[in-house]
Amino acid sequence: MGTSEETSNSIASGSLEPMGQLRGASNGSLLCRDDLGDLFVYKPVSGESPLWDFTRDTLCRREVAAANLDGLLGWDLVPPTRWTEEGPMGPGMVQQWVEEVDELRPVNIFDRHEVPTGWLSILQAIDQDGSEVTLAHDPREQLAQMALFDAVINNADRKAGHVLADKNGRVFGIDHGVCFHEEPKLRTVLWGWVDTPIPARLLSDLIALGTKLGNYETQIDPFLSEPESGELRDRIAELVHTEVFPRPSAQWPSIPWPVF
Repeated sequence: MGTSEETSNSIASGSLEPMGQLRGASNGSLLCRDDLGDLFVYKPVSGESPLWDFTRDTLCRREVAAANLDGLLGWDLVPPTRWTEEGPMGPGMVQQWVEEVDELRPVNIFDRHEVPTGWLSILQAIDQDGSEVTLAHDPREQLAQMALFDAVINNADRKAGHVLADKNGRVFGIDHGVCFHEEPKLRTVLWGWVDTPIPARLLSDLIALGTKLGNYETQIDPFLSEPESGELRDRIAELVHTEVFPRPSAQWPSIPWPVF
């Protein structure tokens, strides 16, 4: 994988000042402030933990590729994101901070009989107290877009905690480091539309995306390997051909763990 001097976003003014490390992150993630006082998440290549199935030192680049692909789609699901060569700990990904509002979470766990009306139930389980609980998500179109987006980028880790809602109720998807693998790895909590028709508008967006990507796209391909770029285009073509949301595979876990 290489880097690209082109980016679909221009964010963070001046230098980044680290304010602290984000607890619970599996890779080094810093909360930073720019010269204007705005907050950003900065993930340096130097802070990445190696994974057996993903090429070393590529997770940050995959995050930028996911954000750029979202930009090509025009869905605004990923917070503004860019690549930097001059971060406090070297090259890495910079992404605008989203202040999550817990009460507005679009994916959550409920007591079995307290799932909000209209929400789509994904999984039933027993919690640590022995109570029956249900994992469910909001049926809003933004989450349908995100489910389709995850199928396109082959997201192996769409946890409930990677779907945020801000104070205005706007939904964002974050943590796209384990995406774009050339082998099928889709794992997500957004299975509420399995085998249902892709809405015409979203299908049209996918067709347009395939056209924009062509054989080479400067905002995407420099961040991926050649096989990964090829498989990305094949996944888009398959979704356009079938015109339905994909179903979970029986060959690997369909829901990431832990859910949050």
